[in-house]
Amino acid sequence: MEVASFVSVEAAIPDMDRPRDIRSTTREVITEYVTAAVVALYTVILLRMVLDWHGLFGSILIFLLVFLTVHYALVRQSTTKELATDRLTTTLIWSVGIIVVAILVWIFGFTALKGFKKFSWSFLTEDSRTASPLHDGGGVSQAIVGSLEQVGVAALVSVPISILTAVYLHELQGRLARPIRFIVEGLAGLPSIVAGLLIFTIWPKFAGVHAAAALGILMLPTVTRTSEEILRTVPDSLREAALALGAPQWRVVLRVVLPTAKSGLLTAAILGIARAIGETAPVLLTAFDTSIMNKNPFDGPQASLPTYAWANVRVPNQLQNDRAWSAALLLLMIVLVLFVLARAIGARGAKRLQGR
Repeated sequence: MEVASFVSVEAAIPDMDRPRDIRSTTREVITEYVTAAVVALYTVILLRMVLDWHGLFGSILIFLLVFLTVHYALVRQSTTKELATDRLTTTLIWSVGIIVVAILVWIFGFTALKGFKKFSWSFLTEDSRTASPLHDGGGVSQAIVGSLEQVGVAALVSVPISILTAVYLHELQGRLARPIRFIVEGLAGLPSIVAGLLIFTIWPKFAGVHAAAALGILMLPTVTRTSEEILRTVPDSLREAALALGAPQWRVVLRVVLPTAKSGLLTAAILGIARAIGETAPVLLTAFDTSIMNKNPFDGPQASLPTYAWANVRVPNQLQNDRAWSAALLLLMIVLVLFVLARAIGARGAKRLQGR
């Protein structure tokens, strides 16, 4: 009798008040999305014809607004207000995500299309001494070496300082934790050119090590904040167990916390390197640029990939512009590899931490 009464009560509930799975992909859900997309598309086409405007950004914005409005109205007509609002929020999040991915794909595709014209093995292994505005030749090897040395020196100094700062902020939490965190937050919003001006004022000389100092200032807040977040993921039970066994705090940090978070800390270092490797303004003010190979970062001007691209793209010559796009493509590929590597290491570390 109880089962029969429950079935009869459920059958008496109207379709509008019956909850619907928001992750379902039924024919009704697909119809709602297609209808909203068609209405939005026709609205954009009509407005472009009537107003005679050709802006891409405005068309995308109008399409998105009309699409969300029509889709909300269709869902609200067949279900409750709460579910319609949930659908609207989910659709908006997915739409923004698709737009961001589309922008990234467009940037990479456009750069690849422009950069593949001069991208070759000789471009990577030769310097720019034989380059000419009228004849093809020369490469970007001096910029590759310069970027590696500058970012390497910056990481060698900045990463240990950043990790120690994060340990102090999260593990020790001393009296200076609040002003140090305030300074780190301030450095996070520091314009890159200000870091270059600061180093140029202190050391008015062009050298790769000066560029490394400016890049280290920019890396410091990124690595510190990321490392602090990584240290928060270490379970407190591990610290408590080590302290209960009589270990001092420095040994707990050195033998328990840091080994547990090493994958995340490595990810933080890689993100800091990716943050600094594409900076142009501080390198222009500190290392300047050169067309010859300079493997000594402590003496003389030194090139880098951002400065090489900047120096060639501002010249009204198609051949040099193509070289700039090739350098930009190489820089984009390096940053992409670094982010993928950081993602892989971070996922592996999270999986290992869950296993423990």
